[in-house]
Amino acid sequence: MTETAVVATLPSYPIDLRLVVTDLDGTLLDGDGEIPDRLWRVLPRLRERGIRLAPASGRQYASLRRLFGDSADGMAFIAENGTLVVLDGDELSCTPLEPAFASELVGMVRGLVLEGHDIGLVWCGREAAYIERSDERFVAEVARYYAALETVDDLLDIGEAAIKCAVFDFGGAEAGAARLLAERCAPHQVVASSEHWVDIMSADANKGAAVGSLQRELGVTPEQTVVFGDYLNDLEMLTGAPNSFAMANAHPDVIEAARFVAPANREHGVVTVIERLLEASEPAA
Repeated sequence: MTETAVVATLPSYPIDLRLVVTDLDGTLLDGDGEIPDRLWRVLPRLRERGIRLAPASGRQYASLRRLFGDSADGMAFIAENGTLVVLDGDELSCTPLEPAFASELVGMVRGLVLEGHDIGLVWCGREAAYIERSDERFVAEVARYYAALETVDDLLDIGEAAIKCAVFDFGGAEAGAARLLAERCAPHQVVASSEHWVDIMSADANKGAAVGSLQRELGVTPEQTVVFGDYLNDLEMLTGAPNSFAMANAHPDVIEAARFVAPANREHGVVTVIERLLEASEPAA
């Protein structure tokens, strides 16, 4: 996406901040896919003031835990694009796919592969992710986002229910797999979550619904929440948040949907906005 040079603009009204929800890839993570060092200094400040940080990602829960290491204790995680929400290590909500549809989807993707489309399917369970395409270039892409990953001979033999299925399209998600699967998978959600990834989920699952369940559990209002995102799978949580920030590098539809624009992920825009919000609400000396 084309980046727009911006200086973070804060809401003109005070925020009783209690919850920060942020996408990861293209949002919180920098250009190298790493957590900015500044976040590790901000986390203790958030905790001292009773503010929860909740990463919201298409990545699996095991990958999110590994990414945040010891700091994951006490955090909330919105994993698998909202199909799984974990709070303090306990599952808060899970919205799986119907078993019959998940099996049907495997057949759809196999058919598209036979037609010449360079794609592969990931069966995303609670405990692990499973793939049957085993070439090195595909496995390398999947392993970036799925820490608990197993290669199997046949996805239809998986005993673990799919909470989501993901398709990697080497040719491009929006014009490729997302377009090809949208009508065939209706009424299930088919959403491009990045340039090459497409997620297929229950019609009731998205990051916005997951944020709502987390807010209800924590007793936090939308007005006490700040949300950051960059891609189409972030739209529901941005449009449902009064204090929503699109990254300067975000998809044009995301920038249009959000109320504010943060500096690009390469400029550590999420941490910059959090720091400024904390400073703006510091008690007077």
